[in-house]
Amino acid sequence: MGIIKEFKDFAMRGNVMDMAIGIIIGAAFGKIVSSLVKDIIMPPIGMLMGGMDFADMKLTIQDGIAESVNAAGEVVAAVEPVTINYGIFINVLLDFLIVAFAIFMVIKLMNRANEKMKKEEAPAPQEDPKLSTEEVLLTEIRDALRAKG
Repeated sequence: MGIIKEFKDFAMRGNVMDMAIGIIIGAAFGKIVSSLVKDIIMPPIGMLMGGMDFADMKLTIQDGIAESVNAAGEVVAAVEPVTINYGIFINVLLDFLIVAFAIFMVIKLMNRANEKMKKEEAPAPQEDPKLSTEEVLLTEIRDALRAKG
């Protein structure tokens, strides 16, 4: 039973819960950004490029072969073409750049808010403590003795 309690204590610790929430929100945010790039940003860019879709951009290294029947009557399986899908890479790269920029802006705003909070929480400068009458008299006596000596 000790290991179960230890695991429960570990899993319920604040940092672990915060991390789990961050991962879940991050995954959802990633889907939003992917949709933003795929469904909102890329169509106008494709239209400006003459109706081209980046996802369709690829370099064919070897053409595919359709399914066929050889001279012996055996069915020869189709071979897919070998392609370099650089258009999909461009989409993923744009996804990354948008996510990186969004995170940069969030961190920048958080840092600005933290600086503002630190300025507000900064302790007021302390005034010199007021000396009592006895301390004032002793200070005057000390200064007078120094002047004589």
